Amino acid sequence: MASAAPPVDRRRLMALAVAAVGVVYGDIGTSPLYTMREVFNGLHPLPVNPANVLGILSLIFWSLIIVVTLKYVVLMMRMDNQGEGGIMALTALVVKALGDEPRRRRILVALGLFGAALFYGDAMITPAISVLSAVEGLAVATPHLDPVVEPVAVAVLVVLFMLQRRGTAGVGALFGPVMMLWFSVIALLGLAQIVRAPQVLDALNPWYAVAFFAENRWQAYLALGAVVLAITGAEALYADMGHFGKRPIRLAWVGFVLPALLLNYYGQGALLLTQAEAARNPFYLLAPGWALYPLVALATAATVIASQAVISGAFSLTHQAIQLGYCPRLEVTHTSEREMGQIYMPWVNWALLAAVVALVLGFHSSSHLAAAYGIAVTATMATNSILLYVVLRHLWRWNRWVAGVLAGLLLAVDLGFFSANALKLFQGGWFPVVVGVVLFTLFSTWHRGRQLVFERLRAHELQLEPMLQSLKSNPPQRVPGTAVFLTSKPDTVPHALLHNLAHNKVLHERVVFLTVVTESVPRVSEERRVALEALADEFYRITVRYGFMDQPDIPAALARLRSHGLEFPPLETSYFLSRETLIPSLAKEGMALWRERLFATMARNAGSVTAYFRLPTHRVVELGTQIEL
Repeated sequence: MASAAPPVDRRRLMALAVAAVGVVYGDIGTSPLYTMREVFNGLHPLPVNPANVLGILSLIFWSLIIVVTLKYVVLMMRMDNQGEGGIMALTALVVKALGDEPRRRRILVALGLFGAALFYGDAMITPAISVLSAVEGLAVATPHLDPVVEPVAVAVLVVLFMLQRRGTAGVGALFGPVMMLWFSVIALLGLAQIVRAPQVLDALNPWYAVAFFAENRWQAYLALGAVVLAITGAEALYADMGHFGKRPIRLAWVGFVLPALLLNYYGQGALLLTQAEAARNPFYLLAPGWALYPLVALATAATVIASQAVISGAFSLTHQAIQLGYCPRLEVTHTSEREMGQIYMPWVNWALLAAVVALVLGFHSSSHLAAAYGIAVTATMATNSILLYVVLRHLWRWNRWVAGVLAGLLLAVDLGFFSANALKLFQGGWFPVVVGVVLFTLFSTWHRGRQLVFERLRAHELQLEPMLQSLKSNPPQRVPGTAVFLTSKPDTVPHALLHNLAHNKVLHERVVFLTVVTESVPRVSEERRVALEALADEFYRITVRYGFMDQPDIPAALARLRSHGLEFPPLETSYFLSRETLIPSLAKEGMALWRERLFATMARNAGSVTAYFRLPTHRVVELGTQIEL
């Protein structure tokens, strides 16, 4: 079952709830900027009439209740992996649940990996559509400013990505108050219109959604592709659970964010009931003329915060993929001395910036971008529903029929939204699909390639115990100092040790075989971090364990062994690494030749092992070997 939440005092709970408003709800909180506009003025515009307005509002309301509140806030957030959420954490739970069913496990892990790959498409589109839709308010205030919308949006985005290397710690304290102001303002704007047309509240009745489908049918189905924009960002509630905890996120949603969103959506609906021409931009037209420029500024700040959250999510997801063996090592910079989760990844940052700017310049408006938005989100949601069933059935031991009915109903909703968005494939929806397919190919190729490398190395392995006996009977010359050999298998002889003996004919007076293990949990406790085993003649076997959200630091881990009487003076300790040179081949048991070449290219461009494990660069020795895939 899900772990019990620790007690939280009321003052801290409120502080965490405010912080969650700033980080977790930025994406879904800025959806009112474009959702209603896309329904009535988008790719498949609906006629503006009372039946359609009330039907759409009813759909939005029940989507927020069923998908966001029931599925994510109530159910998914109970499926934590030691307090952490997100699709990678959920996939790790599935691995645990299907430990004795390798075939099903592989299929579902691949599905979870594809859902994670789709997130990057979302991470590219969210900053582009959010910032662009906010800046488009300038054209609403003054139509002559329309030509400057794109340049201003690009400038805002470039500044945002350039600031990433400084981390979010410095500006993060502003996120909560700014988003609190944002939600308060949009709630008041909506409430002012609801007072003028209170009949709009009739749309709380689900019958209006049913009647809307009965009346419009095909057009109603197409409208789902725009309605889904109201729930984009729901995944963030689950993914950011480890940062704030369940209770603050739930409190912020039920007590503040959901009411504010509903007031604004229903306010836009009330405006459309009285002014059908407001469909061109119902969000900004809620505001009086004098308030448009301040509202544009506030909306831009809110969309920057929404973008920041999804960019940080891309950094975190990439780091998890590296730890779990699905992505080659990339440079990671820690931007906070106190918060271990705050990281910056230069390669990911600049790749995202290039994609986001290309999206703005290629699609030109948030309406065109809306066609690309939704497929990645709904596909990830559908993936979550499938994995949800596995956890309910195999980990929580729910009855098969109860788990199947619940997960099936949620999956039916997700697939309804997904199929409606799939119709927008050739209007821009292809973009996140292509991104997802490309990244899934890279992730799966890297994972399979590493398996092949280990298989090829296994053919030339020597068992450690016989090797130590041989060294005992025919000891080489021992030289002062400590040699740490990194090896993936603690029972075999590292290739770097064999090369060192073959070429240098010596061994250090103390030799350590060090294995790093990444477990399918977010973090490993410090008590379990390091395991030490003394072998013979100053040979030691050490295992260092990390979770998929931990930050590897080998020297820091070794320093913990001081209490066991084992010290590693920096100037007397050398680290020996094996470097493989990969050669693609036509061997039938490997991968397709193009994948082998892709894997070899990824391996050549992978980040340094030295930097990844924080090894002192002047104390590292690399010894190479050639491997034919």
